[in-house]
Amino acid sequence: MEKKSFLEDIGKAFVPKRFRPGLRMYLAKAGINYVPYKFFGILFYVAIALTAAIYFLTNFYNLVADSPPLLVGLYVFLFWFVSSFVLSSVIIAGVYFYLNLQIYNRVKIIEFHLQDYLVLVSTNLKGGLSFDKSLWVSIKPEFGILSEEMGLVSKKVMTGTDLKDAMRELALKYDSPTMKRTMDILMGQLESGGEIADVLDQIIDNLRKTKIIKEEMVANTLLFTIFITAIVVVISPLLFALAFNLLSILISVSAQIAPAMDQASTATIPFKLEEIQVDKDEFRAFSVLAISIIALFSSMILSIIQRGDILGGLKYMPFFIAASVGFYFLFMAVLSGVFSFF
Repeated sequence: MEKKSFLEDIGKAFVPKRFRPGLRMYLAKAGINYVPYKFFGILFYVAIALTAAIYFLTNFYNLVADSPPLLVGLYVFLFWFVSSFVLSSVIIAGVYFYLNLQIYNRVKIIEFHLQDYLVLVSTNLKGGLSFDKSLWVSIKPEFGILSEEMGLVSKKVMTGTDLKDAMRELALKYDSPTMKRTMDILMGQLESGGEIADVLDQIIDNLRKTKIIKEEMVANTLLFTIFITAIVVVISPLLFALAFNLLSILISVSAQIAPAMDQASTATIPFKLEEIQVDKDEFRAFSVLAISIIALFSSMILSIIQRGDILGGLKYMPFFIAASVGFYFLFMAVLSGVFSFF
């Protein structure tokens, strides 16, 4: 118990009080209803452990041991401070990226089930239930995160919160234009005292048409998707593999010709050919890195074309990178066998 409290205290020390409310709201968007200070404390010790591992593996002290004692102490301090800061920044960036992905997925799930949920709300309204009662009765487990959020709205209303305020909080919680627009229309209708069921039917119809349009856009961009996928997964690795084999041939030819040309007279041969000094292993590593970067950005481009945002293409990134690198080594093996006959 003391260990847990100590880790939480360490975590709280790195989160200023003025940032805690905003952090709590941000984590709530990702489905985390508390601030995990203990987790932050663990990350601090992970950064320290990684810094120590780098310090001893690189044998940093021996590198600066010949300097004056004061400079040695300064160098060691700067190494620990800079390394810990960089590692902490990388870890925080990774956690932030993961949370953004979680928020994005939650928003997409909410938008996906919103139409079906509103259909039930409209049906219950037409059956004679009040609007707030319809919101509660229409909650079904299959709606997932949307059920959780609407359950919170209904509970707030039951404990005395005004329905419009509860709906406004939900609209502001997620960065979803669809949710915000729907809630704004419903709140405006509640304030004007109009017939909500008719407005709900119009919203449902608009959501259905929007979904159809998005599906048509994805279908229309299928040709671009196939074209970009073929370039990234097949053509780009093939060209890099071909370049590697051509480089291997040039290195082999230059290694045989260069010594003979050095012995020949410059009057006989008016130019000089030197042996090519290119490391094939370095070129292979460069090719893998270049192909991976191409695959990474291509998956982002495909996501923008199909879904209108980058986060939606994250699931394509591992496939694109693995497939393109795999084809690169496959083409390397095939072309090496082909060129070995010449």
